[in-house]
Amino acid sequence: MIDELHEELASLYVLGLLEGDELASFQAELAHDSALQALVRDLTESTARLAYSVPGSPSPALKARLLDQIDTAARWRAERKIVPFSVPAWLPWAAAACLAISCAWLGQLYLASRSENALLRDQQTLAEFELSSARNQLKAERLIAQHEVSSATGQLAAVDQNLKRAQQDADDANLQLASAQKLIAARDLQLAQNSERVAELEAKAAHDTDLANFKISTLASLLGNSPQALAVAVWNPARQEGVLRVEKLPALAADKDYQLWLVDPQYPIPVDGGVFTVDPATGEARVTFKADKPIKSLAKFAVSLERKGGVPKAQGPMVLLSQ
Repeated sequence: MIDELHEELASLYVLGLLEGDELASFQAELAHDSALQALVRDLTESTARLAYSVPGSPSPALKARLLDQIDTAARWRAERKIVPFSVPAWLPWAAAACLAISCAWLGQLYLASRSENALLRDQQTLAEFELSSARNQLKAERLIAQHEVSSATGQLAAVDQNLKRAQQDADDANLQLASAQKLIAARDLQLAQNSERVAELEAKAAHDTDLANFKISTLASLLGNSPQALAVAVWNPARQEGVLRVEKLPALAADKDYQLWLVDPQYPIPVDGGVFTVDPATGEARVTFKADKPIKSLAKFAVSLERKGGVPKAQGPMVLLSQ
């Protein structure tokens, strides 16, 4: 069993306060005393745990109690005249002071680490919010661009500039948005192809009609599964007839027809322009149509999906709409 004297010496040894002959003598005993070795290990672990659990300096009452215990141990050693090691009188005070300073420093270090961790968590939350905002902005601008097939060159340049800014913000927030860059490139390519095809359809329509007198409109797709579908409608107000050319519309079921509508503000509902079908393989059609009512001011064209033979009033979903 280890006596109080060796417990005190073990405490000073753990704190690094033994010197000279006292240190050499204690180490010699420690080398062959397993019980003393176990005590030194326990004191080392307890000191480490105490340093992380104490928030600041010891209270005056704790300090007085510690000094009183050290003084009692010194008197006990003096009465029994057991002095295997010469311990200077200042060592207990130095040990207590070092322990208090160590606890205060480690406590402050622990609090500083907690504050730093909280700051890092806040920064991570802010980065995630910025990333989500950049993704939402990118999705919104891509959807808008898909419906603006007939936009002018200046408008397309503005959209591209906004997409580039959004893409740059997304790259700065997270490298995982590289896949979004590929989607943007594909969207730009599709817009260029659609613009070229619209120009071709307008050129073909120009060969059949006098563009100076006719109203020409481009119809953009409203279908989520066929965004590349498009059409060009040419209306002759003098003859009250027109020509519609469509491309890449989905093939129809046997009980369905596409129906053309002409929007004139003088009528409460769109005017029927007749039904048509498309080539199942290419989705193309060329239709000559007439309105079932006189048209004075043609505002828009629209195409809906209706039952076979058509309806007097649009009921099915709209698939094409002019700007």
